[in-house]
Amino acid sequence: MTTAVNAPLLDDVGKAIVEQLQADGRRSYVTIAKSVGLSEAAVRQRVARLQESGVIQIVAVTDPLQLGFRRQAMVGIRADGDLTAVADAVSAFPEVDYVVITAGSFDLLVEAVCEDDEHLLELVSSRIRALPGVRNTETFVYLKLRKQHYDWGTR
Repeated sequence: MTTAVNAPLLDDVGKAIVEQLQADGRRSYVTIAKSVGLSEAAVRQRVARLQESGVIQIVAVTDPLQLGFRRQAMVGIRADGDLTAVADAVSAFPEVDYVVITAGSFDLLVEAVCEDDEHLLELVSSRIRALPGVRNTETFVYLKLRKQHYDWGTR
């Protein structure tokens, strides 16, 4: 018997829908329906459920440089105490688009998208380092983005 604890997150049709949207987030429900063998309405309902449950987000992925954000960086943070509290505080900064609690030499890795070096300096020096629990930081400035993709499929 399958219980909610060990039930698969997605059936094969749900996985196929996700893979179709990973390839093209603007793909029509009609096109997806033909591909997976469901009606357009059934695909629409499944996509809505996937969004509501947090399995997928459908967003426009932008190029920060084209939008005036000239500086991106990954900030490694070493912290003391409650890492979740530090992660939540860093997550509240609008410049931060990615926060992960890690194992290894850093407790958190944080990606920041800033207008310029001055903006990044202010974020790291005046706000991140000022948070309770932050012991120190190391900033890795992005020189050139070589790969960023979202079509890793499903399992």
